[in-house]
Amino acid sequence: MKQAMAMGILAVLFMTALTARGNSAESDDSQEGQDMTTNAMDGEYEQKDMEGALATGLYIVDTPISDVISDPVFGDYGRLIFPVDDWYYSGDTLGDLHLTYYTNIDPEETVKIANYMKEHAALGDTIFYEIYTEEEKAADPEKEDTGLFFFKGTPGERFAVCNAGGAFAYVGAMQDSFPHALELSRRGYNAFALIYRPGAQTACEDLARAIQFIFEHAEELEVNTDGYSLWGGSAGARMAAWVGSYGTAVFGAEDLPQPAAVIMQYTGLSEYSKSDPATFATVGESDGIASWRTMKQRLDGMSALGIDTEFHSYPGLSHGFGLGTGTVAEGWLDEAVAFWQRQLQ
Repeated sequence: MKQAMAMGILAVLFMTALTARGNSAESDDSQEGQDMTTNAMDGEYEQKDMEGALATGLYIVDTPISDVISDPVFGDYGRLIFPVDDWYYSGDTLGDLHLTYYTNIDPEETVKIANYMKEHAALGDTIFYEIYTEEEKAADPEKEDTGLFFFKGTPGERFAVCNAGGAFAYVGAMQDSFPHALELSRRGYNAFALIYRPGAQTACEDLARAIQFIFEHAEELEVNTDGYSLWGGSAGARMAAWVGSYGTAVFGAEDLPQPAAVIMQYTGLSEYSKSDPATFATVGESDGIASWRTMKQRLDGMSALGIDTEFHSYPGLSHGFGLGTGTVAEGWLDEAVAFWQRQLQ
């Protein structure tokens, strides 16, 4: 029955203040001169920062996206850092990246993530893992465009798998899973960001396989498989919920333990059952793709079944806000981590 339900899953979208009067013209002229000097100094510092980054080979906001993709330090998997089908994003540089369906993309965060990857890859750290064998990829070439980016935390700590959205058409990882995984790793958790195939069914199969891969290589990866969590935004949130509820075996992997918690962002998923794991959800109240009311109703229903839930909605916030830096949602990830930890007590 679960197999039939899972196979039937359909993809859905997606003052300044005025200064007081009374300053003399002379003092105004003096202030203007100071401002000009300060601005010039700021520009000089920014130029030095840029030159410093370039001298060390690090990326800056003006780095072309194509330079990151083709950087030899990444080998063949550099093409998976950004959407494989490039019509799902626009902008030529890291600083002007735009992803379909997403808002609040922070250029500084994009540069930070790209440099994290570059620095660790240059040190010889493995930051990308294939989840399918060469034989499996030869039999199904679409599996070539899959894998796990690893943001390593404290050895022996629990792990999380972060799943980006993209309407099951592409993977918006630079906004919707890489930032989350990086932040989780800074808190000590071992975090993975999954690159999966388009389509609801195949995406869930890839997530199930990724979880199996982590369990099979737990010793090598230095991760604790107890009480892991699944994270996702938009389509990625549906993946986390479906695999968390139906189980990995339904999607072709080994029968593995349920996650301790599912963390969901901006999706309008309504279905639930008593088999769902503890669930935390966030949605913007001005989201034109995912209704916050739908998610609230879902979590209210789960709570009535005795499942631990936590729900947050944010006035004025639209779809795809990621970490929510600089918005009313800033700090939601800390609340989500606390929710996950609560399930482990």
